[in-house]
Amino acid sequence: MASGKKDTVASEDFRIGRTKIAELPKVSLHDHLDGGLRPQTVLELADEIGLDLPADDAKGLEAWFSDHIDGGSLEDYLEKFSVTVGVMQTREGLVRAAKEFVEDLAADGVVYGEVRWAPEQHLTRGLSLDDVVDAVQEGIEQGEDAADARGRDIRVGQLLTALRHNDNARDIAELAVSWRGRGVVGFDLAGPEDGFLPQRHREAFDYLAEQFFPTTVHAGEGAGLASIRSALLDGRALRLGHGVRIANDLDVVSREGEEVQVTFGDLARWVRDREITLELSPTSNLQSGAVTAWGDTMDAHPFDLLYQLDFSVTVNVDNRLMSATTLTRELGLLAQAFEYDLDDLEAFQLNAAAGAFLPVEEREELIEIISEGFHR
Repeated sequence: MASGKKDTVASEDFRIGRTKIAELPKVSLHDHLDGGLRPQTVLELADEIGLDLPADDAKGLEAWFSDHIDGGSLEDYLEKFSVTVGVMQTREGLVRAAKEFVEDLAADGVVYGEVRWAPEQHLTRGLSLDDVVDAVQEGIEQGEDAADARGRDIRVGQLLTALRHNDNARDIAELAVSWRGRGVVGFDLAGPEDGFLPQRHREAFDYLAEQFFPTTVHAGEGAGLASIRSALLDGRALRLGHGVRIANDLDVVSREGEEVQVTFGDLARWVRDREITLELSPTSNLQSGAVTAWGDTMDAHPFDLLYQLDFSVTVNVDNRLMSATTLTRELGLLAQAFEYDLDDLEAFQLNAAAGAFLPVEEREELIEIISEGFHR
């Protein structure tokens, strides 16, 4: 079965029957801007600002990320972002990164996406928080226009991320709310998870709740159930970034073929019954060590267990460059590992559409687009 390393099959070659997965409409909820740059863009932007890189050509740089990303821990996984964040410190760099990001989403068949990134990481060359959000929004709109010119309809919203190990979550929360209706659709908390519970930023989350502003929180990736519990109680999270370790609150009593008998912990039952969206990223979860307790191959990932138990599972890339992947590839690897058919892949997209930070009318429209695309 497939592992977390880069697959040799091109994304566009993944099929179910005669259907190319690349041509199916998709929703991307967990996709980091600084984890999705094109290698050639990193090279060119680095040259413009005089930043040293570990490779001097696009293929070499792509190989550097791919060969050094399987660190087995979230902290090792996050270490590589110093390179991509380093080239995103000017308005020109941010606009270009966001524009190409949207174009790459559209080429992957994404019809709605949410791009998350941490504005506080892009201030070293004199830009303000508002400046960087404005630059990314300009790039997104340029990317949407470019995709439209190629006959691809896509909409992308921003998720502004605060870093859990820093102390300015309230500032980022206020920034996100100030950009509501101008491109920002939600708030995210990310960064090293173990030892940094969401409750550290309760003031920011209280403010967001008072403003009725939606939040997603990275939890259940680098830490366990206590992190997920805090994301829900302190962060009022509507979605869990990864959330894969919710499986730790399940006790598999028996498994016979497709029949699984499980005892639920209170936390797992709450997440399942309240339909809290799980933003699962299979390849990334393997690379970061998030699923080590279950194994190190795709068929060992608890994704299928959670799906069979009716959790609101979604499929995401996390970081396209770092994990050398696409949404098409993630769906293809899951289909290979668990023998999923088109109905299963459609269910994942419908879950993502239902969990999108959009008004209900727009979510319903998105659901129609997905259904029509899968049944065409």
